[in-house]
Amino acid sequence: MLSLIIALASPTLASGEIRYALAQGAAPGLRRADADNGADSAMAEHGSAPLALLPRADEVVAVVPARMLSWHRITLPKVNSARLRSALEGILEERLLDEPQNLHFALAPVAAPGSSVWVAACDRAWLQAALQTLEAAGRTVVRVVPEYAPLPAGSSTTLHVTGSPDNAWLVRCAEDGVQTLPLGPAVHAALGLDGTEEPAMAEPAVAALAEQVLGRKVQVGHSAQGLVDAARSDWNLAQFELASNGHTRLARRAGQAWTQWAESAAWRPARWGLAALVAAHLLGLNAWAWKERSSLQAKREDVRALLLQTFPKVPVVVDAPLQMAREVAVLRQATGAVSNRDLEPMLAAVAQNTPTAPSPSTIEFAANQLTLKGFQPPPAAASALTQGLAAAGYASQIDGDAWVIKAAADIDGGISRGARP
Repeated sequence: MLSLIIALASPTLASGEIRYALAQGAAPGLRRADADNGADSAMAEHGSAPLALLPRADEVVAVVPARMLSWHRITLPKVNSARLRSALEGILEERLLDEPQNLHFALAPVAAPGSSVWVAACDRAWLQAALQTLEAAGRTVVRVVPEYAPLPAGSSTTLHVTGSPDNAWLVRCAEDGVQTLPLGPAVHAALGLDGTEEPAMAEPAVAALAEQVLGRKVQVGHSAQGLVDAARSDWNLAQFELASNGHTRLARRAGQAWTQWAESAAWRPARWGLAALVAAHLLGLNAWAWKERSSLQAKREDVRALLLQTFPKVPVVVDAPLQMAREVAVLRQATGAVSNRDLEPMLAAVAQNTPTAPSPSTIEFAANQLTLKGFQPPPAAASALTQGLAAAGYASQIDGDAWVIKAAADIDGGISRGARP
């Protein structure tokens, strides 16, 4: 999935140059080590451009500069989501330099009530204006991430120097938070850097200045790579009033997941595996269908052969089962034998299943249908009669005070599909 990662450093995004990076594999949770081990994270393009000239991508990620954020460690109160914002204002009121209602808050990923979590705070009006400017330009932001975030417990402290020689900033990232100070001699005392050997990274424009001030070698890294690394963060600052509704979030996440799965090289083996599995199932279903068709055709040929062998006078075989039924019926009539569609077997089935029921007042038999009028067995006996008739191959129904009984084959379409003999 191609991501356009925008740095929200300019107070007015609508004018001036905007720093950006266009990269593959900038999904949450994909770390730099994962990218170096084969994930598709190639940076397609980077630089600065006016808002209208920014390249197109599958998603837009906004990065909030470190100096625009403050970080606070709190115990998350056990309140419902509707009251959480007010609860955070009350907890952080004494720690903030601005009024809480003027700030936007965001909780760490997977924040559980009652646990110790990080809260990020920034100017609400500034962030809202930036996102609205991007929205108006047709660049809907799907995620808002911090440039730097507190490190997990047990991580080594890192130093990052960003900006320009006349406006350089030092960012210290550790498990105890993120501190941002102007780069100068005072940072040693302010951050306790004397005698420490934390790894330091710097952008090319300020690398020499960083080595001079920090008194140590620094690793040079491009600012665009810093944007990509920030986009891989699990953080999403678009919470509370900046969060989209549930349906929109779900649709965006589903779209992002599908795009990442369909286009990312990291998922290529899974895509090939799924395609092979579908192909194997299709081949198996076709083979099974062919086998079933062959078996059905063989059974039809057996019935056809049986019909011609039993009744050689049949001139043409059109519907072997139907023609067989007709010939058997003709033979039965010629010999005087009865079938289950005749009166005697129907009466015998009724008598067998209702030995204690009262006799009907009238018995009618026409068109292979038996009607017993004035026949009203008790409910228990009626249920037993219905089940018994069904087991004997008859269908029955109550019509007023009469029972109507007919061979099930006549109702199901059996030999009644053609003319009866």
